[in-house]
Amino acid sequence: MKAGFAKFDITPRVGVSMAGFGPFLNRNATFIRDRIEARAAAIASPRGKALIISCDLCTIYPETTRLIREIIAEKITALSPDEILVTATHTHSAPAVVLNNCGWGSTDLPYLQLLPYKIAQAGIDAWNNLEDVSVSTARVPCRHIGLNRVYDVDKPPLEEVLDENWEPAKPELTDTECQVIRFDDAKGNLKGFMVNFGCHAVVCCQKCHYIHGDYPGVAIHGIMREYPGSIGLFLQGAEGDVNSGCVHKPEQESLLALDVFAGRFARAIRHGLAEAKPIDGDEIATARLTVEFSTIRNWTEEALLEKKREIDAVLNRADVSDDDKDVRMNTVFRIGLEKLMKLLRSGANTNIIADVFAVKMGPVEFLGAPFEIMQAIKNDAVARAKAPIPLVLSLCNGAYGYAPDQQAIDKADSYEATRIPLMQGRFPYANIHRELVEAFLELDGKLYR
Repeated sequence: MKAGFAKFDITPRVGVSMAGFGPFLNRNATFIRDRIEARAAAIASPRGKALIISCDLCTIYPETTRLIREIIAEKITALSPDEILVTATHTHSAPAVVLNNCGWGSTDLPYLQLLPYKIAQAGIDAWNNLEDVSVSTARVPCRHIGLNRVYDVDKPPLEEVLDENWEPAKPELTDTECQVIRFDDAKGNLKGFMVNFGCHAVVCCQKCHYIHGDYPGVAIHGIMREYPGSIGLFLQGAEGDVNSGCVHKPEQESLLALDVFAGRFARAIRHGLAEAKPIDGDEIATARLTVEFSTIRNWTEEALLEKKREIDAVLNRADVSDDDKDVRMNTVFRIGLEKLMKLLRSGANTNIIADVFAVKMGPVEFLGAPFEIMQAIKNDAVARAKAPIPLVLSLCNGAYGYAPDQQAIDKADSYEATRIPLMQGRFPYANIHRELVEAFLELDGKLYR
């Protein structure tokens, strides 16, 4: 097997709007705590090829990922766009790069214009760096990092989560292990590594204004410094309902916790690098499936118009202030309602059509989709997959909101399943839990017969 690794700096200038956490926060970067990058791994053998790029970003617009893949395929004719997977680590301490982001950060157009070419260059350089490697992997404990924010009511204070023995009330609802894959050159030097683990990269939150890759980015950079010349990729797992143990704290407390959580993650990575055993098989293959994800079309245009009138009655008053969070949130809902009314009037299909991807590397299988995937979906797919080492990746080749599990879909007024789609001008998903698992398993069946 051959592999090549490369990175390219995608750090913005100070002052750009940052991604996530709430409506119209005017949250702009004031300092660069850590450079953010696109880090790429090219893999090839006589039995296939693929390219995976991990970006220190919250999400990447689907059109942006298409452009990235096209740029690379034009430069590297041996690769097709379907053999290229672009993922986001989901750090909320990076620029907002999603157009029409519903108030969750304003896109900086000059930065967005340059971004696809910078990310593509990481992939091109990785392909040009291909060399003979040996590949090994290990699954190791990775605890004391995440808690399930949807099904675990535990909201521990900072001093508790900073204790080395802290555990969430329900660790079984989170990832408690991570998969580490290492690539060594002919001399036994570590050239690159990948880490798959599912948890929102949100130790630093809405009160924080520093640019960085959050706990996975800081940890990956630390390991890269320990192994000069190596490049690491964080492959975000099923993080849709999992937050870090520290969230929504003041900036200085968050920065303290950032180093603590990054240290815990780095220890797990070191453990995995030390315990990794060689994999069997050198077949590399990719597969793509276009899926129509059904939505719940439960609002008529008349009902949407009535809801818009209710919101306007709140917003269109002289005594309200834009400093009021409810005012800003209602503004987001109003924008979403207008998009939904336009959608209904057009007669267009209200379902979401998106591509789901799989990459096979010997016994390791990456199953990726353009959603923030919940743990239960990942658990169902992994339990039924034929691949010896199936790994689920969120936010691959685009972003279409959350992939909520069925329990969240059935819950009235769920944030992930109902409110977020409406704010984005989409109808809620109806059966994405079942549909996404089935799509993953269909891809898995194509690659592992």
